[in-house]
Amino acid sequence: MPWAFLEGLLGHACPGCGGRLDRPLLCSGCRAGLRAQVAGDLVYLGLYGRVGGLARALKYGRRFGLAPLLAAPLAEGVREAGWALQGVAAVPTLLPRLLLRGYNPPELLAREVARLLGLPYRRALRRVRYAPSQPTRGRARGKLPGNLFAPALRVEGAWLLVDDVLTSGATFLRAKEALERAGASQVYGAFIAVRDPGALGPYR
Repeated sequence: MPWAFLEGLLGHACPGCGGRLDRPLLCSGCRAGLRAQVAGDLVYLGLYGRVGGLARALKYGRRFGLAPLLAAPLAEGVREAGWALQGVAAVPTLLPRLLLRGYNPPELLAREVARLLGLPYRRALRRVRYAPSQPTRGRARGKLPGNLFAPALRVEGAWLLVDDVLTSGATFLRAKEALERAGASQVYGAFIAVRDPGALGPYR
C-alpha cells in the first residue's frame, strides 16, 4: 500500500499546506516550493506563517522523515552562500526535555545538513539553564542569561549552527556566543522558519 495513501487513511494532512498528501510526509506542491533564502549570515526556508507547519510537524508531530526533506534546500542555500565551514552544530535542549521527547529537532535537522554538505556534525554545545519561550517581538538579548549555553568541546574555524525556528533571535544569539567561546571564528545560522522578520536585522 503506498505510504501517501496510508497516511491519508490515517487522517494525516500535508504539514506544509494542510491539503491532501500525494507523497509521503509532504505533498508534491510543498516539496517543489522548498527554497532556501539567505539573509547575511543566515539561511532559512521561509517565514513562520508559510512554513511554520513544517517546524511544528518535526518538533511536535514526530515526523522524523521531514528532516532530510527540509535539510536538502538548507544545504543548497549554504552552498550558494559560499560559506567555508568546518562543521555543523545544533542549538541544544535541556536534558529533561530531551528525555521526555526522545529527540532534539534541531539536531535531527543539523545531522542531515552536515551529511549533505560532507561536514562533521558535533554536539559542540550543551544547554545548562532553563529560559522561557521568547516573545515574537523585540530583540530580547538582555532577557536571557548569558550562561544559557556552554561549550561542550573545542572547535575551530567557521561553523553552521542549526535551530528549528528563529523567534526573537535571543536564543540563537546566546548559542552563537557559546559556540564562539568554544573556539568558532565565525558562526552562521540555519532555520526552518523565521517567526519575526525583524530578528534577521542584526545578521544582514
